[in-house]
Amino acid sequence: MNEETDFIIASAKESMEAALVHLEKKLLNIRAGKASPAMLGGVMVDYYGSPTPLNQVGNVSTPDARTITIQPFEKSTIPQIEKGILIANLGFNPMNNGESVIISVPPLTEERRRELAKQAKAEAEDTKIGVRNDRKHANNEIKKLEKDGLSEDLAKNTEVDIQQLTDNYIKKIDDMLMVKEKEIMTV
Repeated sequence: MNEETDFIIASAKESMEAALVHLEKKLLNIRAGKASPAMLGGVMVDYYGSPTPLNQVGNVSTPDARTITIQPFEKSTIPQIEKGILIANLGFNPMNNGESVIISVPPLTEERRRELAKQAKAEAEDTKIGVRNDRKHANNEIKKLEKDGLSEDLAKNTEVDIQQLTDNYIKKIDDMLMVKEKEIMTV
């Protein structure tokens, strides 16, 4: 191997790893029936005129498998927190007791489970496309190096390494999807 091919492989691996991390975040936002603070990860609250992530205006916790509570740092923000949750369109109906915001997470219907599994599959497929694009980009870089004098053997070996890397990441994506689908479909 030479430095240039090592760099191309490292760069491709870094991009594929980033795609995996992105998928992990996306899958966390797909609820699987159990209450989790991550379900409210994308909720923004109008905090003194600027959109602020929910977890920066209160403590989000799950006292049990069906309930999420938000304990605001300032009680005056309760209406904005409720509004932010409704605007996020997550299918939750927030209630407040004057001290905190409480969300009852309804059990998922069979139909909703199938929709969520489909959504998870779509996210996984998008990630696979990203990984394949990373492979294509790396292979194009190798072809450029080959034109600039890189030996054919070294180019072929590097392409094989990149294909193995791609296969490993596609398998990781499939494994993550399988775990998430099982989580979603478990009643």
